[in-house]
Amino acid sequence: MNDRTALVTGANKGIGKHIARLLAAEGLTVYVGARDPGRGQRAVEEIGVGARLLVLDVTDPDGIAQAAAQVDRLDVLVNNAGVSPSLTPPADTRVEEYRRTYETNVFGVVAVTNAFLPALRQSPHPRIVNVSSGTASLTWSTNPNPQFTPGSGGAAAYRSSKAALNALTVFYAQTLAEGGFKVNALAPGLRATDLNPRAAAAGGDPAEAAQGAVRLALLPDDGPTGGFFSWDGTPVPW
Repeated sequence: MNDRTALVTGANKGIGKHIARLLAAEGLTVYVGARDPGRGQRAVEEIGVGARLLVLDVTDPDGIAQAAAQVDRLDVLVNNAGVSPSLTPPADTRVEEYRRTYETNVFGVVAVTNAFLPALRQSPHPRIVNVSSGTASLTWSTNPNPQFTPGSGGAAAYRSSKAALNALTVFYAQTLAEGGFKVNALAPGLRATDLNPRAAAAGGDPAEAAQGAVRLALLPDDGPTGGFFSWDGTPVPW
C-alpha cells in the first residue's frame, strides 16, 4: 500500500470495477463509487485489499456532497459512470432520453469533478480520467477509422453526450494545468458490459479497457493532458 487514493465512479461492475481492481493492485486506496450500497460492498469484497465503499449517485447533488465530505485528499478521479438508454438516431430519440443520458454522462461528471476538486488539490500529482467513447469522435464518425464503420447516426444521445464530455475534458485540462493536473479522456472500445444491448453482445474484454484508464490515472508529471486516447494508448482524434 502507499498513500495515494483514487475514486472510480460506477465501480461496482463492468469497466469501472476492473479499473478499481487494477488501481488497488498498484497499491492505491480506492473508493469504489456505487449507487447501490449492497452491490458496492460486494465489489469491495471482491476487489479486496485497498478497496473502500463510497456510496455515490452522480445524479444526486446532496449525495455527491455527502460523499465528497468523506474524502480529505484524492490523487485520482476516474469518471466512469455512464448510461446509454437508447441506440436510436437523433430523429427517433425522445428529448427525455437525451436528458437522462446527459444527466449522468455530462452533468454528473461536472458535479462530481467540482465536488472533489478540493480533495484533488491536496494531491501533488492530481489526475482525472473521463471515460468517453470512440464513437464520440466527430472525425471518426465521418471518416474511416480503426474502431467502427463511420456514417451511422445511431446512439445519438450517448455519442453526443460523450462528445460534450470530450469538450469538458479539454476545458478542465486547460484551467487546471497550473495545479499540476493531468486531465484526459479514454476511448475504451466496445466491451462486453451491460451499457446497452450492443455492448452486452460484444466480446471485448472490459479488463483490457481498464488498463488504458489506469495508464492515464498514473501518468508521470511529463505526461499528456487534455488528450483523447484509445485503450491501447494511441491518440483518438476529436
